[in-house]
Order: sequence, then structure tokens, then C-alpha cells
Amino acid sequence: MLDNFFLRKRLKLSLLIVLILAITYGAILIAEYDIIKGFTSIPEAFVWGVQNFYPDANAFSRLPNILNKLIETVLISVASASTAAILAFLFAILGSHTTRINGFFASISRLFATLFRNIDVAVWSMILLFSFGQSALTGYFALFFVSFGFLTRAFTETIDEVSNDSVEALRATGASYISTITNAVVPSSAPQLISWLLFMIETNIRSATLVGILTGTGIGFLFDLYYKSLDYHSASLVVIMVVIAILALEALSNFIRRVIL
Repeated sequence: MLDNFFLRKRLKLSLLIVLILAITYGAILIAEYDIIKGFTSIPEAFVWGVQNFYPDANAFSRLPNILNKLIETVLISVASASTAAILAFLFAILGSHTTRINGFFASISRLFATLFRNIDVAVWSMILLFSFGQSALTGYFALFFVSFGFLTRAFTETIDEVSNDSVEALRATGASYISTITNAVVPSSAPQLISWLLFMIETNIRSATLVGILTGTGIGFLFDLYYKSLDYHSASLVVIMVVIAILALEALSNFIRRVIL
């Protein structure tokens, strides 16, 4: 009996592997991708990167402009995540099984979270371009919508997990709905909510570069401009500054988490 069980498991695994290989091979044929040429071009690409993708003196002369755009990108990322967190918290209160008013509002809240979370930030950028054009506002709203969807889901699950006991205790004493939220939900879930917000800010800064390329704003626009004008040295400096900003923010976020958690 046990041998038959493992035999079926191995058979299913083998069929899955065959299916994945068949799909991969079909995709290669459709895309007309040359595997051998792809792998043999890796050393050439590495050599080209070493020879061209590094900042020179001319690139460093553009550092003030790069820093200005980087600050703009960071501020948009922080603003979009922070404002989305406020709205997400309200929707999470309505959507949580612990604090919901009724099933209708809870379903609406979860539906909005699913909708905004599952549409990629690049898709939001392309949609919003029709309404707002290439502007910082387009990038802000694209990051805001994705942040709102993700944080609503994360906040809802956090409130469900962290606040249940304290909410039930306050309800047993006859506390009002608002009093329950302010005295039970907020204090018990605040550290986790702040941790999720910090994570969203980090994610937004990473996504903001791609959004900037699409919307013609921020640090992404500068990278696109330098790269398309074949100024690879300046483009490499943009990449380096973005990496430094992400690492610095991550270190700051980890420090804040250690303090509040």
C-alpha cells in the first residue's frame, strides 16, 4: 500500500516535470530563442559591462541632478505608501473578521484590496498615463493604488491575528466600537502595521525606478534618458545611487523594526 502511494507520487512528479519541460520548449520555439547563442553571449556581456557600465568624471558632474531626482523619487515613494496606509487601515478595520461592521462592507473591502493588489504597478502606470500624462502625479497614483491594495490585505490579516483577544475583552465590558478600535486594535497591532508600512516604502522605491521610466519622472526618467543617449557611465551612476538609497533605507527600516518590535 505504501509502495503504491510513493509510486503515484513519483508518477505525478514525473508528469509535472515533463509538462514543465514541454511548455519551456514550446515557448523557446515560439520565441525563436537561441539557447546556445544566449549562453555564449554572457561572457561578452560581462566584458561590455566592465568596460562601459561605470561612472566617470562626466557622470559625477551630473551627480547633483541625479540626487535631486533620487530625492524626488524617495519622497513620492514615502508619500504614496504613507497615504495609502491611512486609507488601507480604514478598509482593514471594515474588512477584518474581528472588527467588521457587517459582511457587506467586509466583502467590499476585501474586493478592493484584491483588485488593487493584483494589478501590477507598471499596468497602473500605463492606465494612468491616459488621464494624467507623463507627470509625477501619475507615478504617485500608480504606487498609491498598489500600496493600498497590498497594505489593506496585510493590515486586515494583522488585525485578525493580533487583536482578537483584546477586542473580545473590551466588548465584554460594553465598550463602544470606536473605543474598541482605539484601545485594543491600534495598540496591539501598531508595531506590525508600522513594519508592513516600512516594507511597502522599500518596495515602492524599487518600483519607482520602473514607474519613472514609464511616466517620464524621477530617477527612472534620468536612467532612461542617459541609457538611450548611450551615456552608460551616467546611467551606471544612477543605478549605483538607487542601490545605495535602497540599502540605506533598508538599514533604517531594520533599525526601526528592532526598536518597535
